[in-house]
Amino acid sequence: MSSGPGRVGTGPGRVGAAAVALVATTAEVLAHPELDEGLLAPWERHRLTGIRVPSRRDDVVAARLLLRLCASRVTGLPPRDVTPAQRCPGCGRDGHGRPYLPDRPGLGASLSHADGLAAAVVGPGPVGIDVEPLTRRPGPVSVLRRLLPHDEVDAACAEPDPGPALLRLWVRREALFKAGRDDVGVTTWTDRDRAAVVALAGTDGADGADGVAGGLLPSLSLGQAPPSGR
Repeated sequence: MSSGPGRVGTGPGRVGAAAVALVATTAEVLAHPELDEGLLAPWERHRLTGIRVPSRRDDVVAARLLLRLCASRVTGLPPRDVTPAQRCPGCGRDGHGRPYLPDRPGLGASLSHADGLAAAVVGPGPVGIDVEPLTRRPGPVSVLRRLLPHDEVDAACAEPDPGPALLRLWVRREALFKAGRDDVGVTTWTDRDRAAVVALAGTDGADGADGVAGGLLPSLSLGQAPPSGR
C-alpha cells in the first residue's frame, strides 16, 4: 500500500489472488477515490449512529470500506457491488460478529480498526486480521497470562522492553480469534510508516509468499509481502 493520502492499495491489481490484505490509516481510506461512506449498507449506517466519538466512528467506517476494497480485488467486482454481512457465531444473530460475504461462501473476511488505523483481509477459508498502534501496551500481565500461553508471556516479559513483544502476542491472538481457529498459519509484522503492528492469520493461498501466514498472498506496500515474523 502506498503511504500517500488517497492512495490506499493503488498498486498492481490482485483480482482472483489467493487473498488480499490491506493496512492503512483511517485518513488514507477516507481519502481513497473508490471509497466513500455511501457504500455502506443501511444496517451499517444505523450502527454508526450509536458511536458518539467522531474519531472512532471514522475508524469503523474506514475498516468497513477497506473490507470492500479487499473483496473487490479478490472478486473483480467494483466496491459498490460488494455486500458484506455479519453474523455472531455465539448468538447466531446478524448485524454483529464475524464478517462474511453472503455471495461468496468460499471466501473468509476479517477487519480491524484502532485509533486511526484500519486493516482488512479477504481470502479462501478462515482468515483473521488485527491491527494496533505501535505504542499500545496490552496488560496487565496477570490478565495476559489468562489469555495467552504462559511460556510466550514469560519469554516476552524476559526481554529488556517487554511491551512490543507482548503487543505482538496480543495481535496474534486476536487474528487467530477472528479466523475462528487456532491451527492456522499466522504472522505479525510492523508497519512503521503507519506506526502499526499487524497480525494476519489464514489457511489457504497460492504461491506461498515468504513469511506470510499459511501461504496467504497479501497486497501490502504495493504488493510486497510483510517481513517474516516482525
